Amino acid sequence: MGYKVAVVGATGNVGREMLNILDERQFPVDEIVALASRKSLGTEISFGDKTLKTKDLDAFDFTGWDIALFAVGSEATKIYAPKAAAAGCVVIDNSSLYRYDPDVPLIVPEVNADAIHGYSKKNIIANPNCSTAQMVVALKPLHDRARIKRVVVSTYQSVSGAGKEGIDELWDQTKSIYNPTDDKPAKKFTKQIAFNVIPHIDVFLEDGSTKEEWKMVAETKKILDAKIKVTATCVRVPVFVGHAESINIEFEDHLDEAEARDILRESPGIMVIDKREDGGYVTPIECVGDYATFISRIRQDSTIDNGINLWCVSDNLRKGAALNAVQIAEVLGQKVLKKG
Repeated sequence: MGYKVAVVGATGNVGREMLNILDERQFPVDEIVALASRKSLGTEISFGDKTLKTKDLDAFDFTGWDIALFAVGSEATKIYAPKAAAAGCVVIDNSSLYRYDPDVPLIVPEVNADAIHGYSKKNIIANPNCSTAQMVVALKPLHDRARIKRVVVSTYQSVSGAGKEGIDELWDQTKSIYNPTDDKPAKKFTKQIAFNVIPHIDVFLEDGSTKEEWKMVAETKKILDAKIKVTATCVRVPVFVGHAESINIEFEDHLDEAEARDILRESPGIMVIDKREDGGYVTPIECVGDYATFISRIRQDSTIDNGINLWCVSDNLRKGAALNAVQIAEVLGQKVLKKG
């Protein structure tokens, strides 16, 4: 016996990936529905060897459905997630709306799967920010061994993190570089993204950080450990898919780089590719379509007593969004609903 699953926002990049991953991982689905706004009504979406036609989210009754994977913005989530939850359908939300709600668990299954039992307070589970998700997968096993005091992270985030508009803007601007008569000024981003990097993701806050940077701080504390100090600089780069992060970690106890490498190799969700030679590391283009969080460039930080540097790469549409949501659904099925 399987589950009745609704994918909300099925026509978007993340919604489509959710459907792909549900099929790839053979999630036990008895019935599935693709939901979208009225303007996308009837759009055909692939689910394995089946073709689904989107139904109108506004008119949909969630009564009798087990799980709803939400891949729409916070405004739409604010309207429809409580309706689904009130109808008895467990919501797994990819927006930022519920991430900081103390009554809503924020889950990365490799890190804090047991927190899922807190879902019952609102019948909602939150999916973390894409940049946070891959980082905490890397931090968790090292924290268990040597207790992390402080993290300094710089991100290199692909344009797909800004949705289809971000992908289109990079594509159009890149083409226009070679066609000076076809100027494509910045619209989605604050400055030209083609052949450039932009140290600005989301809105600025009073302390000079951006909300994206604040998210990494707040979410790491909620998911992993409130005592960890985190400082982040989040940068948008001209890459279509795949986020990369340069992470400096300071521990309470000494951790040798060789032991850190061995720990990470044995940890769930992680693939270590770390050879000290040309090309002996993973770049964003190589992680696209993969489930793993890839770790490279593991080395001692000689400027502090207990420090490690590493390079972390993951497909942001997968581990940073759709895959993590499906993994949460799997944990929900194994630990709570127990139907599949």
